[in-house]
Amino acid sequence: MNEDFYRARASQVRDIAERADPFTKQRLLKLADNYEFRARNPSRASRPTARPIPLPFTQSDRKA
Repeated sequence: MNEDFYRARASQVRDIAERADPFTKQRLLKLADNYEFRARNPSRASRPTARPIPLPFTQSDRKA
């Protein structure tokens, strides 16, 4: 998931919070803050990593 997804989700949750009772609104706003945090700080698993492309295995690489 990318930061656009998390920002959109935070916006949706804030819209819902506007129509909620005070207790639920508080919890929804905290959830929206968590989504914003994820948008600013992607997890290590979702970050692209630069890895060298492995060379294809050929018959000449095999030892007899």
